[in-house]
Amino acid sequence: MSTTQPVAIVSGASSGIGRAAALTLAGNGFRVIGTSRHTAKPPPAGEVTYLDLDVTEDDSVATLVAEVIARFGRIDVLVNNAGIGAAGAAEESSVAQARGVFDINVFGIIRMTNAVLPHLRSQGSGRIVNISSVIGIIPQPYMAVYAASKHAVEGYTESLDHEVREYGLRALLVEPAWTSTAFDANSVQPDRPLDVYATHRRIFAEYMADAVESGDDPALVAEAILAAATDTKPRLRYPVGRTARVGTMRRLVPARMFDQQLRKLNRLPA
Repeated sequence: MSTTQPVAIVSGASSGIGRAAALTLAGNGFRVIGTSRHTAKPPPAGEVTYLDLDVTEDDSVATLVAEVIARFGRIDVLVNNAGIGAAGAAEESSVAQARGVFDINVFGIIRMTNAVLPHLRSQGSGRIVNISSVIGIIPQPYMAVYAASKHAVEGYTESLDHEVREYGLRALLVEPAWTSTAFDANSVQPDRPLDVYATHRRIFAEYMADAVESGDDPALVAEAILAAATDTKPRLRYPVGRTARVGTMRRLVPARMFDQQLRKLNRLPA
């Protein structure tokens, strides 16, 4: 079985940004394979095929990619969206917990990319779109492990993009700001909380809940993902919504002033 439609794989497509991206791509001519660890749940409406995938398991990734190629004969776009949030002070997360976050947010991307790249290279075209975050540009207090994972995604993608361009491929970044999803509710909480950080951890939890509630619509992020997948002359980075403004501020505002503003926003002592 094969298709003449371009084929896109979207990981973590059962809700939030992934769901919005899958539906947007499907509505713009793509045959979309949405993945989730729990595809037994009713999939969203639209022309999206749902398959099981656990990005932390090598065999699951290999099986998914082989099935897509067998069923559709091609892969044109990989959207690495599967991810997990993590909150708490840096000292409050064990190495084991940090490893778990990286296994999804970073190594999950690497597993998927390594599995898909040989096919993309052989056909001489394709896009890998990795979902980063404003936190990958501007570290947020009480999100050290998550920030580190998104910084890793930024560096990995930029290096990868240099390596694959000569083969007709691009690796690109979409950088959402706070988005109206279940991000805060699904974030990993520290596995060894300390009383010394309790007050500021609570303040940050309130800040994050408010930021997510008033955050950008996932559809806005989905449009950026579509642009990264289809632009004739794509940019390396696609900042979304408030990320663009914050990124500009960091470049233009003196470092000391920016630092003070970030601490004020998080109600940390000057």
